[in-house]
Amino acid sequence: MNLRTSSSFAAAALAAALLLTGTSQAQLSAPLADSGVPMGTGAGVHSPNSPFAPLQDRADVLPWSVLTAVKTRVEKNRVLPVFPNTVQALNQKSQRIQGFMMPLDPGEKQKHFLLSSVPLTCSFCVPGGPESMVEVKTKTPVKYSLEAVVVEGQFAVLKDDPYGLFYRITDAVSVK
Repeated sequence: MNLRTSSSFAAAALAAALLLTGTSQAQLSAPLADSGVPMGTGAGVHSPNSPFAPLQDRADVLPWSVLTAVKTRVEKNRVLPVFPNTVQALNQKSQRIQGFMMPLDPGEKQKHFLLSSVPLTCSFCVPGGPESMVEVKTKTPVKYSLEAVVVEGQFAVLKDDPYGLFYRITDAVSVK
């Protein structure tokens, strides 16, 4: 898979994520998985067939289990997050997050991308819900990687983002 194709996949995934989070004008009900949880929500599932290893636990990064503990509520045909106090306490503080890059633009280096808790395994599928993705805007471009990356920056908890995102990191830098 080349970078241009990968970027198209990420753009398709973002569009699907936006649709599933209720930001479109027409509201569609999300199909239910066997567990009764709407598809496109939750932490995402790392496919056992994925060629990429799952994320390794690291003490120096914010765990996805904290970010995915968010609940949602429906208000006027929109799905809005309800963040626990542990997540709200992270707002406007420097955080490190580990995840898989989903570029939003073509190119070998990225300044704006999504970071996901699980790798993209289908070019037309969202790997998880908005609680399993963080929008990243970097100070300097980061080399695109199919392997997990770690970024550090100013973390924002988004209560009513027009794109349906729950989290954003700005002024991010790549960390080893």
